[in-house]
Amino acid sequence: MRAVMSDAIDEVDPIAVEEIILQSYLFAGFPRALNAARAWRTASGHAAPTEDAWATVEDLAFWRARGEETCAIVYGDHYEKLRQNIRGLHPALDEWMIVDGYGKVLSRPGVDLRTRELCVVAACAVSGQQRQLHSHLHGALNAGSSAGELAAVLDALTDLIPRDDLMRYRQLLQKVAAE
Repeated sequence: MRAVMSDAIDEVDPIAVEEIILQSYLFAGFPRALNAARAWRTASGHAAPTEDAWATVEDLAFWRARGEETCAIVYGDHYEKLRQNIRGLHPALDEWMIVDGYGKVLSRPGVDLRTRELCVVAACAVSGQQRQLHSHLHGALNAGSSAGELAAVLDALTDLIPRDDLMRYRQLLQKVAAE
């Protein structure tokens, strides 16, 4: 990871990289997000910001509204069904998904939702989360990605995903793109 970051340092927007690392805690776990942030600081030489106004907003209604708006874009016609299904698992999971996941994290400025969703697709594919991959393939399309961009994301992961899984994910993309 450090080598890739070092090689790409002059090719990437540092703010976008930081935003994708921040959102990775939702899909890769907090320890991996910490490790990625540490690697980024070392490779880039960029210091962390001294403050983050978005991280300190204490207005729960603000985050809920932002989360509902973003989640509705990602899930489109399936939004209400998603909310119902998640509440059926546990109401706390629904609240955390909307307020924390979609409100505090995926609605942050610095990276557009289309790019965020492309990165979510990559994270879900690499970690073998097929159910979430299916949802976020739709989400990336709903956020403005093309099927070609999604295919390119999967192609970029060929060294990280077992061949059979990659074939299954490509078939899933074809199915989702045809819907």
